[in-house]
Amino acid sequence: MRTCRVNEFSCGAGTTQCIPVSWKCDGEKDCDNGDDEVNCGNITCSPSEFTCTSGRCISKNFVCNSEDDCGDGSDEVDCAPSSCGPNEFQCGNSSCIPASWVCDDDVDCQDQSDESLSRCGRHPTPPAKCSSSEMQCLSGECIHKKWRCDGDPDCKDGSDEANCPVRTCGPDQFKCEDGSCVPGSRQCNGLRDCSDGSDEVDCKNRTCIGPEKFKCRSGECIDMSKVCNKVRDCPDWSDEPIKECNVNECLLNNGGCSHICKDMVIGFECDCTPGLQLIDHKTCGDINECMNPGICSQICINLKGGYKCECHNGYQMDPTTGVCKAVGKEPCLIFTNRRDVRRLGLERKEYTQIVKQQRNAVALDADFNQQTIFWADLGQRAIFSAVLDKRGDVGTHKTVIENVQTPVGIAVDWIYRNFYWTDLGTKTISVSNFNGTKQKVLFNQGLKEPASIAVDPLSGFLYWSDWGEPAKIEKSGMNGVDRQVLVETDIQWPNGITLDLIKGRLYWVDSKLHMLCSVDLNGDNRKKVLQSPEYLAHPFALTVFEDRVFWTDGENQAIYGANKFSGSDVVTLASNLNDPQDIIVYHELIQLSGTNWCTERGVNGGCSFMCLPAPQVNKHSPKYTCVCPEGQELAADGVRCRPGQSDVRRLMRSHACSTHSPSMTLRFFYLASSDSPCVSAVLLAVAGAAGYLTWRNWQLRNQKSMNFDNPVYLKTTEEDLNIDITRHGANVGHTYPAISIVSTEDDSS
Repeated sequence: MRTCRVNEFSCGAGTTQCIPVSWKCDGEKDCDNGDDEVNCGNITCSPSEFTCTSGRCISKNFVCNSEDDCGDGSDEVDCAPSSCGPNEFQCGNSSCIPASWVCDDDVDCQDQSDESLSRCGRHPTPPAKCSSSEMQCLSGECIHKKWRCDGDPDCKDGSDEANCPVRTCGPDQFKCEDGSCVPGSRQCNGLRDCSDGSDEVDCKNRTCIGPEKFKCRSGECIDMSKVCNKVRDCPDWSDEPIKECNVNECLLNNGGCSHICKDMVIGFECDCTPGLQLIDHKTCGDINECMNPGICSQICINLKGGYKCECHNGYQMDPTTGVCKAVGKEPCLIFTNRRDVRRLGLERKEYTQIVKQQRNAVALDADFNQQTIFWADLGQRAIFSAVLDKRGDVGTHKTVIENVQTPVGIAVDWIYRNFYWTDLGTKTISVSNFNGTKQKVLFNQGLKEPASIAVDPLSGFLYWSDWGEPAKIEKSGMNGVDRQVLVETDIQWPNGITLDLIKGRLYWVDSKLHMLCSVDLNGDNRKKVLQSPEYLAHPFALTVFEDRVFWTDGENQAIYGANKFSGSDVVTLASNLNDPQDIIVYHELIQLSGTNWCTERGVNGGCSFMCLPAPQVNKHSPKYTCVCPEGQELAADGVRCRPGQSDVRRLMRSHACSTHSPSMTLRFFYLASSDSPCVSAVLLAVAGAAGYLTWRNWQLRNQKSMNFDNPVYLKTTEEDLNIDITRHGANVGHTYPAISIVSTEDDSS
């Protein structure tokens, strides 16, 4: 018997298996014999919690709130009539809201009694009108006009599918039983494309599954036992080919197969030993199993004829499932639920309320090192923060930013201590430090319906979704440069995105297509994880941890989880919610450690305003850059700010040398490598411009000039164009000295 370490649990006599102590009694069998889930006893809830009949612990705030939070209804039994406080209003369903929320044109009670005509003397002010390309649902929200009468309800109340004419599908489409249309090529393809599955009913030309089935050339499936039995079972006689029945092709030169030849009733097949695959239907070659993202939970090492799986530091491989499980404290989900912010343990299922009495809490993220959560409330038009104590509860929360219009996405940079947010109302993406004293708009153009946002401060990249027309997912540097589109096909309503930094992938949910998909961080190797009108009816946000992906669904008012590689094993973690919105996993291993280059060499990188991480395009990329507040621009030293016109427009990344004048200038310190003709041209132009500017500035001191405070990388290849900005002799560059472009408008007038 193996001796386990102090922080490990022995799976018992007759086994050498040891698991982390934290895995014992977590509701999941980790020992092969299940000993880690034996004699666990009942979970004891804290004094501030209620014990459900099932043994689950929930916050006492959830008891008698007219919602089944236990899941077995035991928290809503024997409830006395609700009594609200002196500064509260009691809704018709007995729930309480702050008195200041009554008659404010925002419905807060589920029965709308706080905005009733009898109480307020007027109807609530109707919501703002939608744009010309949108339709307004009776429930208030805006959706694309083209989604009207498409057979798929997109409004919360389904009003976009009311009073629709009888739908007629095109000649190249198949009409489902529910009236919706799918491409005709998808009928009888073995996959459910209609939500009701009617495209796979009464199919003759279906795929024959299994070795015991034979597919006739005319499309029918018959049992393999009926092939070459001298009886016509296929209408076209394809099961009785005279020259191929009862012939063993493997007897001659192994059928031409390099490894294994399998004689079939008709014909033959080549096969390979484990770890190899067919290259040309006959020759076997090594398989790179690691090309399959789900072959290993985390690290995959390709070997000749096989592969090896390993886990990152902080994780330990479950010997039963092969999943890399986090060692340490129990991970939990934190999510916004419109009126509050809640926490749900992923092991013991402890369910508590950590922030209450919110108007419309939507966006959410956290900084684990500082034990701080950030969230945005649409009703209060503000972004807040609060510190979590050791039990995960919060005390008073503070307002970080006021007077934001429609903040729908937040992403925390845990290394450089900033947070980014999208504003659907102003159609901008902005950044702020943690206390809100320094803010900067990064993008104010090219955004139509910006939604979810995520950051990777280790690589200096920012990601966001936009469900405007056309819908897409974009990427840029966290300093606002090197903007590019990652996903723009087969995407319509990308509500939520999240990053899996362990596997280097981006996941998103599409509320229109009812899909959960992923790509790598360059936008390649796309994979559909799950498509389900049932579980992805109207997904809003998602998050990833270990081998699981979790998401909120507004239509089902629930939180689901599934395998992040295959979409299998879908489970319901919470239901009967009140408009669940954003969701994160709260655990120390979610946010990987890294270097804050802005503090590595001095204070704030020497910047007079904000120091932001730069995208790590190649090994010569600067680590950070300085930016200025609105109405100011960088001085010639690239670190100080001076009064001037700040232009926050950002160009899409260019892959070619162009003579077109961009809407913002390029600011480089030096360009290494003269191999590229584009680079040579730029250097020549800069040298010529420098000489011209010296003469020009001497001649006309008061001539107009344009200065720009942020760089744009013209990326061709890593060898063609290297950009290095440094004052210290190391790759910690952060300044972009100005290139002034003199205006000639006055000369021509």
